[in-house]
Amino acid sequence: MWRYFAKRLGIALLVVITVSVISFGLLRLSGDMAQSLAGEGATAEQVAAIRHLYGLDRPLIVQYFDWAFDAVRGDLGQSLVSNQPVFELIVSRMQVTIVLAVLSLAAAIAVAVPLGVFAAVYRNSWIDRASLGMAVFGSAVPNFWFALVLIYVFGVQLRWLPISGSQSWENFVLPTITLSTMVMPQIMRLTRGGMIEALDAEYVRMAWAKGLSPTVVFFKHALPNAILPVVTLSAVSLGFLLGGSVIVESVFSLNGIGSLA
Repeated sequence: MWRYFAKRLGIALLVVITVSVISFGLLRLSGDMAQSLAGEGATAEQVAAIRHLYGLDRPLIVQYFDWAFDAVRGDLGQSLVSNQPVFELIVSRMQVTIVLAVLSLAAAIAVAVPLGVFAAVYRNSWIDRASLGMAVFGSAVPNFWFALVLIYVFGVQLRWLPISGSQSWENFVLPTITLSTMVMPQIMRLTRGGMIEALDAEYVRMAWAKGLSPTVVFFKHALPNAILPVVTLSAVSLGFLLGGSVIVESVFSLNGIGSLA
């Protein structure tokens, strides 16, 4: 047990170190940052002063360890645009991103789970085919294109909802609909598959044999067992939505993490 734990921990540390080295290397591939900060008309003395100010004149291995230790302590440096601590900027914008991700996940579950249940109950019917068609459509359509369509229809033509900002709950309606389509198809298909498997199980047949009503069989016996994989997928999807909200936030001008990109 301890040997397995030590092995997994070692692999995790190796992955973290590898990713950090790659990230640090990518930052240095952009060229001389001191020259970029100083501008084209800067003198050699000005460039050297900036290089010394940010520690760019030290050996590369020293720069890496300084960068890594600062990142572990939560010190991500100063923003070159606003001259504010990067960590404070991320924390200040994270609230909007978290709210958007949670709302999108809740909307996806609220729509996808009932659709998956109905598709399983009425399998091979028009309801099943329509649900699968919606899942394919949601997986195939790019989010930024779908966001632009929603903006044009509900924001420009109908003028029902605002298309930018994060001042009120109305500003989150269109972004939530857009972002929820990222995970809704997977949740719907997983619910449908789990529900079909549960309906074919022996304990559900026994429930039918006892003369229980369809509502009791579907929602008390079949659904609780079919929903377990959906719970796992939802937890994973939350992290996926947090990362995928950057484009949506940019399209709708939300003051979240996407505005820092």
